[in-house]
Amino acid sequence: MNPESPREFTRRAIVTGMILGAALTPCNVYSGLKIGWSFNMSIAAGLLAAGFWRLAARPITLKENNINQTAASSAASIISGGLVAPIPALTLLTGRELAWPMLAFWVFAVSMLGVVVAAALRRQMIVTDGLTFPAGVATAETLRQIHAQGAESARRLKALAAAAVVSGGVKLAAELAGAAARLSLPGSLIGGASFRNLGIAFDPSLLMLGFGALIGLRAGLSLLLGALIAWLAVAPWVLAQGWVAPDPAAVDWFGPLVQWLLWPGVTLMTTASLATFGLAWWRRLRHHPGRNRQRIPVPGPGFAGAALTALAAAVALQYILFAIPPLAGIFAVGLAFALAVVAARVVGETGIPPIGAIGKVAQLGFGAAAPGNLTANLMGANVTGGAAGQCADLLNDLKCGHLLGATPRLQLFAQLCGVLTGSLVGSLTYLTLIPDPHTQLLSPEWPAPAVATWKAVAEVLAHGLAAIPQGAASAMAVAAVTGALLAAAQHWSAARRWLPSGAALGLAFVIPAWISLGLFLGAAAAALAGRLAPAWSGRFVLAMAAGLVAGESLAGVAAALVRMAAG
Repeated sequence: MNPESPREFTRRAIVTGMILGAALTPCNVYSGLKIGWSFNMSIAAGLLAAGFWRLAARPITLKENNINQTAASSAASIISGGLVAPIPALTLLTGRELAWPMLAFWVFAVSMLGVVVAAALRRQMIVTDGLTFPAGVATAETLRQIHAQGAESARRLKALAAAAVVSGGVKLAAELAGAAARLSLPGSLIGGASFRNLGIAFDPSLLMLGFGALIGLRAGLSLLLGALIAWLAVAPWVLAQGWVAPDPAAVDWFGPLVQWLLWPGVTLMTTASLATFGLAWWRRLRHHPGRNRQRIPVPGPGFAGAALTALAAAVALQYILFAIPPLAGIFAVGLAFALAVVAARVVGETGIPPIGAIGKVAQLGFGAAAPGNLTANLMGANVTGGAAGQCADLLNDLKCGHLLGATPRLQLFAQLCGVLTGSLVGSLTYLTLIPDPHTQLLSPEWPAPAVATWKAVAEVLAHGLAAIPQGAASAMAVAAVTGALLAAAQHWSAARRWLPSGAALGLAFVIPAWISLGLFLGAAAAALAGRLAPAWSGRFVLAMAAGLVAGESLAGVAAALVRMAAG
């Protein structure tokens, strides 16, 4: 037991987290290969641990439960390391398969790099910038309520539970119906696209309303503005130019349109996020010249050694396993840090991880650096996108710990234990479920949408930068300038609170419009409640928002487990 925190990093906390992580990881591997989605397991792990130890008459403490959920969620998020996207795509394109020990080692190395980057970004993203990280806030609020005592806490817990029941019920009803019934506007726009084709609709997902209530009105308005620009202005114009030609018989045109819109969207996210990060460090250097500003805000002398080990392992394994030259491996690691900044800021502001878009940027980078090399394109980008995705996931855990007063170093230890568990169990699950990728994947039984996307992009980018769609390069230039100007204006302008977020604007280009609309409605409802009933809002809005997130998340996990058992 650590003397710094006798009731935090305990044996039962970390063992419980690793066991729950081992149990929940297969659910995400299964869902990722089936539908391309994964679930944040933090709340599920926290509730399961609290319930088990209460039944055992040895209630777990709040900070112990935080260590438990950190380890469990880190294990379950292991699919960011490539198990449901670039690794199967490599097998389909080249026939290369990795045996279980080496596959687990590779996934662990990629994910460990994400842990190191998350540790490096923690102070800037969570403490200095104070980003929301809605999943982390929802987890912290849920844990706080289930461990709290007193009449007021009981009332908040009831509000959280009621919201969770409603949200979970709506999700299960949608699962039973086979698809969510989205309400779209009638009519068509320029280019022959209807509002339904473009995804301008209201979706009954209450999780999005909960996330929206957590991210705040500025981020919600930014998402709405970005969706209006992307899907009501740019998309019809692109269709009118003939740069995208979707199937007229298809109802949903998101797939073909996002292949064009992601380029300006990712450019806007990237320039806005990197410029904001750079300006923040420039301000710190200018205002505090006498301080050691480069100090990594994680206690303990072992951090530098762990960081160097992670960097060296990522570069060495790329060369040993896939013959990727060391310079290209170093490029992948450097790009991972840059894109982790982007992913972390987007997740911190909106709660939506742009991992698919981040992966395509990484593949584009390797398409330019090593055109025609499919292995380098997939596995170099696996390092970049996997580390960035894992970093964004883990910052949610660190946000939760920050709100609960946890020790960051102990959470990082828990994350490493979780990543080790997830690497071993996730790799074994993938190899057990998919013993013959060539005949099983991209089939009605295993659609594997992320695998199909990574495979297609690698094939296209074999031709280098010429693969960028017609007209997208000009849009990328406009997006780059816009992102940089927004970051500069937010840094220097006194009216920064009224300016849209470049990261949220860009995200709206790469997610369906109905998601942006749902997040905005949640943010607007929370803001309206705060204006009309500030006392009630202060007591219950956060708990109810956490309940909406928890209910749909748990229902989604349950549905995935049922599908796994039936399959």
